[in-house]
Amino acid sequence: MKHLNKPLNIALLLLSMAGLAQNKKHILLSNGIAHVGNGQVVENSLVSFKDGKIEMVADARVTKIDISSFDTVINVAGKHIYPALIAPNCILGLQEAEAVRATSDFSEVGGYNPHVRSVIAYNTDSKILPTIRCNGVLYTQATPRSGVISGSSSVLATDGWNWEDALLKADDGIHVNFPKSIQKNGWWTEPQPSNTNSRYTEQLNDLVTFFEHASGYCKSTSVTETNLRYEAMRGVFNGTQNLYLHADYVKDIISAVNMAKQFGIKKPVIVGGKESYKVTKLLRENHVPVMINRLHDLPDLAEDDVDAVYKLPFLLQKDSVLFCLQNQGDMEAMNARNIPFLAGTAATYGLSKEEALQSITLSSAKILGVDNLIGSLENGKLASVVVSEGDILDMRTSQVILAFINGRLVQLDNFQKALYTKYMNKYGLKE
Repeated sequence: MKHLNKPLNIALLLLSMAGLAQNKKHILLSNGIAHVGNGQVVENSLVSFKDGKIEMVADARVTKIDISSFDTVINVAGKHIYPALIAPNCILGLQEAEAVRATSDFSEVGGYNPHVRSVIAYNTDSKILPTIRCNGVLYTQATPRSGVISGSSSVLATDGWNWEDALLKADDGIHVNFPKSIQKNGWWTEPQPSNTNSRYTEQLNDLVTFFEHASGYCKSTSVTETNLRYEAMRGVFNGTQNLYLHADYVKDIISAVNMAKQFGIKKPVIVGGKESYKVTKLLRENHVPVMINRLHDLPDLAEDDVDAVYKLPFLLQKDSVLFCLQNQGDMEAMNARNIPFLAGTAATYGLSKEEALQSITLSSAKILGVDNLIGSLENGKLASVVVSEGDILDMRTSQVILAFINGRLVQLDNFQKALYTKYMNKYGLKE
């Protein structure tokens, strides 16, 4: 049994635990501050996992254990233990360099592509993935883009030999870019006045027509020829897959929810939802969760409060709407590392720290349909755990020192750290 009870020296620790990178052992993290992910905090905790699953989360002050039963005991006194963070609705693993088109594999030509599966394009050798793991993000929802219906997303770990190895849940839902009633013009350096989309009704009718045809196909008992596009919609209609409706404005959100009700969609999810706080009653009554887009943004309308986007999580929480945080937009793959700091912003603007943590752990897992596997430190769930020197939601103190996926220790080195060390040594500089 390895018994590491001195202050952690990361290099020595990784060397002493090298075998854990390949094998799932019986491991105990002792004396840390465990943030369960469901709002609970265990100040002096015992967190153990065996064969890749969490075995115990207990208070060290009242729980007696047999230390000799563990392969490895790690004293993480004063450090913070978290469930794996999740980056939903992201092209992480599907794009390497934004400026190099050949490294982008997240979209297909054509407007209606529900049969496109992002999972087979997920690149576990991406150099971006290790930089994301370093901030505690151990899972992502690899999501297709473009068109009216982009395809299906899947939930994967940010470490693995290939996509099959990294896969947690395949084809969790279909993504629809709902018609926009308002068109934004210009870009962030030169914004232009927005205008009404003159083709909105036409675009909405086309989408409804596709759903009518797909619904009829899936209900039919006499289909003689397989239609790949309609066949891919079957899970949405029978309730085994989510329907992700990307919509920001009130009119679009209402139309999206009404369309989901029209076709009996059991698991609709609003993605983006900048104005979702204006229709919380509709969302709550219809059990529609929201994936809030990046909080580090400005409102679209001049009459909105300048911090309207920052306050959105608090407003949804106040009105009992289930939500999680995501980071769609420019440079979203590399910026997935900022997911914990988006939650930190939400904590500054109304949420408690544990509520904010939940928005990137358990709430994300619930919306993705994987909360039976990940999202919180609870018995029987996968031992996907992060240990940080300080508050993982605060960029000033967050320093992830250990990470496990399914009980397997994952490396936290990356090429950015290697370059930092290289040039610090080259010029004889000290930290």
